[in-house]
Amino acid sequence: MPVNNIYRDGTYLESNPDWHVKDSPWKAKQIADLLARNRFVPETVCEVGCGAGEILACLSKIYGDKVTFHGYEISPQAFEICRRKEQPNVCFHFADLLVTEKVFDVVMAIDVFEHVENYIGFLRDLKPKGTYKLFHIPLDLSVFAVLRCSPILKARHSVGHLHYFTKETALETLRDTGYQIVDWCYTRDSLELPQLGWPATMMKLPRRLFFALHQDLAARILGGFSLLVLTK
Repeated sequence: MPVNNIYRDGTYLESNPDWHVKDSPWKAKQIADLLARNRFVPETVCEVGCGAGEILACLSKIYGDKVTFHGYEISPQAFEICRRKEQPNVCFHFADLLVTEKVFDVVMAIDVFEHVENYIGFLRDLKPKGTYKLFHIPLDLSVFAVLRCSPILKARHSVGHLHYFTKETALETLRDTGYQIVDWCYTRDSLELPQLGWPATMMKLPRRLFFALHQDLAARILGGFSLLVLTK
């Protein structure tokens, strides 16, 4: 079965019934903070693979009606969820952004391209769709994850990750596909989002201490972090 079918046939929804809605307010805040740090307030924002649409709904509360938001989704199940969240300045499309002629001030791919079989082609095709592009990329590869192996397999089986990155390989992938890095930062998923299970809870303190001492080494050795990247 082609991997992308899991987003169309209901398999992904069955494994992730809330489509990660609970994490969306936190992700929206990270996005707004990074744009504010770069003194940029867009007029139009698009999210490709918008899922349940909750990130855009949260961003609309932050920016109000001065920004127009568009979400594109290929999963019929996710589209049924997000279309109920439409507002005058937030609309959703059951369509593939890459085959449209639309161009936006900011195009976001939030935890997306690690799911895409041909992620290199996806990134090249996405680049002309926005003046700025913003990516949130899970950093699944760490010494701890490789030694245990189970976190990598869990990311593959439960949330459909096909490709795994460190900070360095994520940034080089964007550069290799023609993007100019404007700004980036780590996001502290494992420290700031609710964690399920005792292993994640047990790792919070060492991750917090190690991250305070050396961010790169904490991400590379212990894992539990993601990368938020603003590009042109």
